[in-house]
Amino acid sequence: MVGIKDVAKHAGVSVGTVSNVINRPDMVSEETRHRVQSVIDRLGYVRSESARQLRAGRSRIMALLVLDMGNPFFVDVARGAERAARDAGLRVMMCNSGQSPSEEAEYLALFAEQRVRGVLLTPADATGRNIEAFRRHAIPFVLVDRVADGATECSVSVDDVQGGALAVRHLLDTGHRSVAYVSGPAGLNQVKDRREGALQALAEAGLPASALRELPTERLDVAAGRDAGARLLGLAERPTAVFCANDLLALGVLQAMYAAGVRVPEDIAIVGYDDIEFAAAAVVPLTSVRQPAVTMGTMAAELLLEETESDAPQRHEHRRVVLQPELVVRRSSLAPR
Repeated sequence: MVGIKDVAKHAGVSVGTVSNVINRPDMVSEETRHRVQSVIDRLGYVRSESARQLRAGRSRIMALLVLDMGNPFFVDVARGAERAARDAGLRVMMCNSGQSPSEEAEYLALFAEQRVRGVLLTPADATGRNIEAFRRHAIPFVLVDRVADGATECSVSVDDVQGGALAVRHLLDTGHRSVAYVSGPAGLNQVKDRREGALQALAEAGLPASALRELPTERLDVAAGRDAGARLLGLAERPTAVFCANDLLALGVLQAMYAAGVRVPEDIAIVGYDDIEFAAAAVVPLTSVRQPAVTMGTMAAELLLEETESDAPQRHEHRRVVLQPELVVRRSSLAPR
């Protein structure tokens, strides 16, 4: 590999001059700067970020680990985080756990090995063991889309109990009295909280918990939604409405209904969660509970930046930010009962 000494030798200048051209170009004459830059371009020199970090003692990399980068919701979270990091002169390393605790553990180990500035984390491991293991490295992290249990880290999330209640109250208000919940992996806090909100809405209406028929799935994607839709069609007593733990599941259910000739919303109503861009563009525009995903990513990154500033231990206070969801009503749930 071409090193800074090679550039200095070919340009006929000192290593310090090359360093100034790269890091403090205003300190070098224009003629020298052009000569050194032409050698850099010709040799293909790329500075070693790891070496720079060792000298500076601080990384310019913020890591982001989410459940599924195929979900547009997390893409929007990443957009917000990247924007805040870029404004602070940092870059974001984006990684995907695939909802796998083992892959999450591997990435957290990688972040510790690379000594990143900090981590934005949507946990895949419901037990918390991966987080506990990561804490020993003393690398700051912020939980995203999950409320911190204690006071040892910051978190930015949405009130998913309220979100689940909004979805099912809407279905009840349009006349439905039996609702299916396509829920996703049972270990995810978001899935459990949205279910709790759904049950609260049923209780407020004087309906028993049995009015909610849960259809769990192993993943939170369209294929899992199609599978849940097929199971729903096979029920002897089919609920008249479906609340899905995210929009990808809801789109899969919608596909299954469309393929079977079941009309949405006339025969069955569907409500999703997240309000991704595809929700409004579906063949039957999808009612969904909107999460402010970009804001969530931005705020999480800002909290992490605040914590990792040089004087942070003296003034940083860990905070739990809980944002409010919003119901966006579209045609998939609008047929009156």
